[in-house]
Amino acid sequence: MVYDLIIVGMGPVGATAANLAGLWGLNALALDKAEDIYENPRAMGLDHEVMRSFDNIGLADAIASHVMPYRASLYLGGNARLIKRIETAKPPYLLGWSPNYVFSQPPVERALRKRIDDFATVKVELGCEVLGIEQAHGLSKVQVRDRHGVEHTHSSHYVLACDGGTSPIRTRLQLPMDDLAFNEPWLVVDVMLKDGAGEQLPSTNVQYCEVERPCTFVVGPGRHRRWEFMINPGESPAEIARPESIQRLISRWLPADSYTIWRASSYRFHALILQRWRHEQTFFLGDAAHMTPPFLAQGMCQGIRDAMNLIWKIALVRRQLAQPALLDSYQRERAPHVRRTTEVAKTFGQTICERDVQRAAERDARLEQQLLARPDGIMTRQALIPGLDSGFIDTSPGAGELLPQPRVRNHSGATELLDRFTGQSLRLVLAADLVDPDLLEHVRGVCAQLPLRIVQLVEAAPSVSDSADDYQEQDGVMAAWMHQYDCKAVLARPDHYVYGTAVSSVQTLALVHRLLAALDS
Repeated sequence: MVYDLIIVGMGPVGATAANLAGLWGLNALALDKAEDIYENPRAMGLDHEVMRSFDNIGLADAIASHVMPYRASLYLGGNARLIKRIETAKPPYLLGWSPNYVFSQPPVERALRKRIDDFATVKVELGCEVLGIEQAHGLSKVQVRDRHGVEHTHSSHYVLACDGGTSPIRTRLQLPMDDLAFNEPWLVVDVMLKDGAGEQLPSTNVQYCEVERPCTFVVGPGRHRRWEFMINPGESPAEIARPESIQRLISRWLPADSYTIWRASSYRFHALILQRWRHEQTFFLGDAAHMTPPFLAQGMCQGIRDAMNLIWKIALVRRQLAQPALLDSYQRERAPHVRRTTEVAKTFGQTICERDVQRAAERDARLEQQLLARPDGIMTRQALIPGLDSGFIDTSPGAGELLPQPRVRNHSGATELLDRFTGQSLRLVLAADLVDPDLLEHVRGVCAQLPLRIVQLVEAAPSVSDSADDYQEQDGVMAAWMHQYDCKAVLARPDHYVYGTAVSSVQTLALVHRLLAALDS
């Protein structure tokens, strides 16, 4: 059998890619060297884009008890003075989900893998080590040793390397990475509070920007709490990770009998980006393509965006609905986005990690002034995450931004988030005052083979006698976005990025034809 794609690595990024492959009906083989998930937490933050992706694959409800909306982050400088505050956006939410979440990785990963079982076109093989990949004549031959030591060869049109920061596939190919000059040693400690403990802990997340030892405190779901401590010069990572050393570090907040240590690991926080995200038919995703310092909680989010960006494109190419050149847009879109997000995270890290007393005092004074200068005294994380500025997008206003997701009411009276009606598809959203049956007939004709859904917004609640394409917005986020970009029509991609906008029927038709031409070029 020749698979559409083989996914190597079944962490959150690889498992998400496997689910998306199933959602799009791709024949996929997902491989992982381990026979089970890693039972200790690693990533702890995800955002509304990731929750939207998880909801698209039918997972949001299953993981609800393992996620919690992220709380505000306070940055405390010298003498515990507040120097910066990052707040979360208030509802109604632009994408339908709270902008940021903390989560418990093991149960979320377990749910991701369990969901794959519902897709008949995706096969999972665990305990398998990839020995090598040979690529010729448009196909990849993947050599695998299974859990019994037996070697096999699998063929596929594409390979997705989701095999982590040490990526054996990337290493064998000797692909260089750009170093954005961030390399700091940290100890990450996850604890579970005992019953009745922790009342004196901060109720929100805190960055302690202290020259003696920068550290971070994060409120996790339930009784889960995390501390991250910078490792000082002369300290041994192994020594500082010993239970007695951890207890000394945490004693500032809690006595040792108030918690149990779930995990303690030392890391070097890096800022690295792969120079080439594709080698012949192999694509690199997640930590195999980039490593982001954790200060914006965007590490895993970056990898989920990779999967969201790539899978629908592979699906259209395999269905012969787009030319293979569409896949070239993967790196063109993702690499600049990752670089900008990583630079922001790096800047935050440098702010936190300042060890010079004089420069730290200057930092505190500067940030305090910036805090006072803002009328609301806060900033939001969402303002720091960029859109797309190149690749498979139009040049019209709003192109490259994320499509809002309002709650809508359909013709049968059901009220849900928009994606739950449309699924992952191309979507043409039309304002309530752009009603043109001839336009819709033409669009349906020229896009008959494409996974395109029409969303006709209407003022009054639609009834059973109305079109199945009629939706009444419940919270105004789409209308506000369309007003902001002065448009009447929005054409969006399956990964929820806006392809382009238009202000009239004539412009909308031209926009659709530009998309068709781009798919065929």
